[in-house]
Amino acid sequence: MHGTLPEVTGVSIAMNDTPTTTAPSSPRMKGDYFPVEEGKPLTLGPPRRQNSGTNTPRVRPTTLDIPGLTKSKVSPDGRIAQRDVGAKLVIVMVGLPARGKSYITKKLARYLNWLQHDTKIFNVGERRRHEKAVPNVPKEPEDEAMEQNSSFFDPDNTKASQIREQVARETLDELLDYILNKGGSVGIFDATNSTLDRRKMVMDRIRERAGPDLNVLFLESRCVDENLLEANMRLKLNGPDYRDMDPVVALEDFKKRIKVYEKAYVPLGDYEEKNHMPYIQMIDVGRKIISHQIKGFLMAQANYYLLNFNLAPRQIWITRHGLSHDNISGKIGGDSDLAPEGVQYAKSLAKFMDEKRHEWDMKQIEDMRKTHFPPQPGDATPPNPYYRPQSPTAERPRPNANTSAPNGTSTTSSATDLSALDEDYTPKAFCVWTSMLKRSISTAQFFNDEEYDTKQMRMLDELNAGVMEGLTYSCISTQHPTEYAARKRDKLHYRYPGPGGEGYLDIINRLRPVIVELERMTDHVLLVGHRSVARVLLAYFRGLKREEVADLDVPIGMLYCLEPKPYGVDFKAYRWHKEKEWFYEVPNFELKRAEDDML
Repeated sequence: MHGTLPEVTGVSIAMNDTPTTTAPSSPRMKGDYFPVEEGKPLTLGPPRRQNSGTNTPRVRPTTLDIPGLTKSKVSPDGRIAQRDVGAKLVIVMVGLPARGKSYITKKLARYLNWLQHDTKIFNVGERRRHEKAVPNVPKEPEDEAMEQNSSFFDPDNTKASQIREQVARETLDELLDYILNKGGSVGIFDATNSTLDRRKMVMDRIRERAGPDLNVLFLESRCVDENLLEANMRLKLNGPDYRDMDPVVALEDFKKRIKVYEKAYVPLGDYEEKNHMPYIQMIDVGRKIISHQIKGFLMAQANYYLLNFNLAPRQIWITRHGLSHDNISGKIGGDSDLAPEGVQYAKSLAKFMDEKRHEWDMKQIEDMRKTHFPPQPGDATPPNPYYRPQSPTAERPRPNANTSAPNGTSTTSSATDLSALDEDYTPKAFCVWTSMLKRSISTAQFFNDEEYDTKQMRMLDELNAGVMEGLTYSCISTQHPTEYAARKRDKLHYRYPGPGGEGYLDIINRLRPVIVELERMTDHVLLVGHRSVARVLLAYFRGLKREEVADLDVPIGMLYCLEPKPYGVDFKAYRWHKEKEWFYEVPNFELKRAEDDML
């Protein structure tokens, strides 16, 4: 209260009770700000050139781009604009062979593409195997054979090293063409990149072609669990390098190849941290994650997804609700009850899940009896860091609480009774998730609450049709012909008008936490949803293209089973038989486009 106002000339001061700031004034945006050193005046860096008709590009702000939730003049659909290089991302894989790199890249690419960010994998090994000759690198006839054994990967093999470096450069250039010239948002460079020299070459080439703005994330997969590593090696023998070789000889050669790589292998760490380079280390394919200087929207999305990575064996079931009264009348949306046939479907579904759950547990116990740690020749042990070796030795009687299915097989009404089969085996929990609409909730009404954890989720609700809720497609075509035509042209990007109206991109975005939870959890789960929800979920797990999502044929009465595996996702489909009140597998089932494209 005894201070004085600073002397000001030519400027009026608004009188208020806010103390005068003691911080220095903000520098003009034409220069970079450099922190003040004690005893030295505030300084600005060299002025940054402004837009003035010159060719110098201005620095553009980069933030989240989410199709369906954001848009701008340069990106009406919300996807990353071609010119916004600073919002794009290159992911550089790092790690020795048999560390799960390709598995990680495929899952990550599937997730980012599902979020509508154009993502593509560029695999150096595939290019090396498929190219008969590498331009600019002279090759001898014996070089073809050299590519099939461990000597080709020896850093002391000068000629082979030259070929591998050339292939890596060409693959990287193809990736940068995709990012810079072909509208790509994320490019994944899938190779070992296990040496500092290789990673420096990669960074130099990216900066040379893309400048300083393009984001680069190094992603390393390491395996310290010997059982996991051994299992990974055995799975690798089914790959293209060893498919036609004797497995004993192939495994020996592959281990030699890894020894050769280890000579010059430098894990991510000190160098990257000193040079402020973002990276992620995955230990045992998700058991442990180390992140360093994650920045940018896409980089954060990738990091979040990898934090929820999970290789535990489990089943994910997807179905639509049973037939409802609105389905019979052809109305869309609404919140009607199940028709009698829908109630019949719900009863069959609960019984069938009891049967498949018991079948799964019996198979796991049988696999445990045949599994050896470390693996023996012929084992097909999955790379599952959560698996703990168990060795059941004696047969035990089946549980007594059995019922008969129409096909003559027996079912159990209590999964916990399986503890009688083997005292070391613990059955997995089983979740049932429904939407908050009556037809979905009622479809799960016959599941035993003591055996199934049932939960309702707003994220699984059917697509909201806005002002067209409760109409038939025929009514929409006559009452709203313009909207009908617009949806027919581009169903994926179309959004129903009116309060609460949604489109398929909205479904994708509200299902994002569901997908992450499905990747995180180790339990079985059944999702009882609706047509749009089932389409989007199946599109994610099957890695479908953008244009296929909104037109999938997902009829009532179909049940889909997805089982994550080290090489991808096993997929089966079951069709409900109304008269027999049971589900039967459809052999060689493939998802297809719906015949009526307005559904």
